[in-house]
Amino acid sequence: MIDPAPVPSPASGELLVVDDEPFLRDAVAASLRFLGFTVTTSDTGSGALRLARERPFDLVVLDVMLPDVDGFEVVTRLRRDGCRVPVIFLTARDTREDKVAGLTIGGDDYLTKPFGLEELAARIRSVLRRTRPGPAGAVLTFADIRLDQDSYEVRRGGRLIDLSPTEFRLLRYLMLNPGRVLTRAQLLAHVWDYDFGGSSTVVSTYIAYLRRKLAESGPDLIHTQRGVGYSLRLPRPGDPAGPDAA
Repeated sequence: MIDPAPVPSPASGELLVVDDEPFLRDAVAASLRFLGFTVTTSDTGSGALRLARERPFDLVVLDVMLPDVDGFEVVTRLRRDGCRVPVIFLTARDTREDKVAGLTIGGDDYLTKPFGLEELAARIRSVLRRTRPGPAGAVLTFADIRLDQDSYEVRRGGRLIDLSPTEFRLLRYLMLNPGRVLTRAQLLAHVWDYDFGGSSTVVSTYIAYLRRKLAESGPDLIHTQRGVGYSLRLPRPGDPAGPDAA
């Protein structure tokens, strides 16, 4: 089901591994500990919810098919509670629809079984790089939007905007590239580290979420370049009005 343990390299972080298959759970946990991570395990969705609410994990490796509360519902409840811990889904459900659903509800990556431990470790490092706070004092600004990478807060015109972790990363990448038209493939690679061949609806879905939240406090700043992608820029005469301009 999984390949041999990867060659060790320095790693750090506190992880929660959730799977009801004892062999897989123990093998993943042992390999990640070997790489330097601190690992806690659970075999149920309810146990994962309890642990994630009690302790500040850096990342959760979460099976979707659990005996009580499935992984998608676990993440839905955590996000509803305001818990922003990054999540990598593990599952045998490998359809595009399942992947889009997992990412849309707040997952950060999606790995199908069987998988290699080396690939899982690489994805964990990638998600941690994207989701850990930036350098001290790293504040991005565009127009009246202020994004603080330390506090994970976004304000527009001084008003706090409540964003999900994925919405935050999406806005951050747009703000790092103001005025530049970014393709769906670029956004998938830099925000999700995922590739659906550039045809996934997950990008347009999250653009719509983000656009609506930002537009509650001012004019729409996310521009759609039809057939190409999206850019963050000031409105121009002739731009479609409103947050639903897709």
